[in-house]
Amino acid sequence: MIDIKVPTVGESISEVTLIKWVKKDGEWVERDEVIAELESEKATFEINAEQAGVLKTTAQEGDTLLIGDIAGQIDDKAPAPEKKAEPKTTPKETSKKAEAPKSSPAPSADVKATPVAAAILADKKVDLKSVTPSGTGGKILKNDVLDALSNPGRKPGTEAFSRDERREKMSQLRKTISRRLVEAKNSTAMLTTFNEVDMSAIMELRTKFKDKFKEVHGVNLGFMSFFTKACCYALQEWPAVNAYIDKDEVIYHEFCDISIAVSAPKGLVVPIIRNAESLSMAEIEKKVVDLATKARDNKLALEEMQGGTFTITNGGVFGSLMSTPIINIPQSAILGMHKIQERPVVVNGQIVARPMMYLALSYDHRIIDGRESVGFLVRVKELLENPELLLFGKDPVKTLLEL
Repeated sequence: MIDIKVPTVGESISEVTLIKWVKKDGEWVERDEVIAELESEKATFEINAEQAGVLKTTAQEGDTLLIGDIAGQIDDKAPAPEKKAEPKTTPKETSKKAEAPKSSPAPSADVKATPVAAAILADKKVDLKSVTPSGTGGKILKNDVLDALSNPGRKPGTEAFSRDERREKMSQLRKTISRRLVEAKNSTAMLTTFNEVDMSAIMELRTKFKDKFKEVHGVNLGFMSFFTKACCYALQEWPAVNAYIDKDEVIYHEFCDISIAVSAPKGLVVPIIRNAESLSMAEIEKKVVDLATKARDNKLALEEMQGGTFTITNGGVFGSLMSTPIINIPQSAILGMHKIQERPVVVNGQIVARPMMYLALSYDHRIIDGRESVGFLVRVKELLENPELLLFGKDPVKTLLEL
């Protein structure tokens, strides 16, 4: 017998939650095959079989396990199952099979569903029209399918006067998010300053070059590259915004590791774009897509979320017009992007409609003063409203004239 032990997943992590047995008790598993999914306070990871054999599970799904605990065993002495020979079919049987109607088709590739939800959909032949997705980006979750099965003939949530309640155990990730948010509120002198930016220039630039950009670089030209670039220049001009307090010292960073807040199926995660100040627009966009995809698929590695000197969060994708984001400790500041909305503004004495976005900078007043926070945000605004400055952070004509 080979023990399946919970592996060490990080220096500060002492316990994990068993999310799912990918292989079932008594089932044959091959060497290196994924047999279980675990969730720590920072990420989801998989356990692979060390040897081929029959799986014997001891821990249950939902159990909290300590590092080194035994979740199950593999009987590597068990005989391998014999492969069944495929029965020969006559031409008539082949014809009948071809004519037989298809049953329980799997969801098509364009239907977003978690692996467990997709399996139930296919097995139970659930009509997709009866399922109301509750996951990020319209993804169908396991509970959505179970809700549709338990309430046939109506869409979930439409029954009047329901007083049902359900109780769910908090995930390790959600517990960590809760603890860190409260810690940020209680341990920092947090303050938020606001400004707004006219997005006309960026939107025109994207409209003009988006097709060529996609053709050349193989990735869409989004807003995150503009904001990341602008923040990197501003962070280098206002280093306190890119610093943090360590006991009685202030640690300044000569680099910009930008954390991007991403809404994943199990909660908010903040993967990091390392040395963003040295990346091109296309490199930033590719990194954003890579990290966001990993976050949605719960494939982020711990090292991809550790560190970071400054955070950008985009509540605008959910329709938020204004918010006060909470600092991602131990960092000292976070920039909140919001919904782009046409509003009347005065330009050269005339009232015109412009696509405007509110920006919010939450910062730790212990290390960042008002002059620095406002100066940083004004600089970000200037760079976004004049995207040609993002080439090297300065006005080309003034640079030419050395002014």
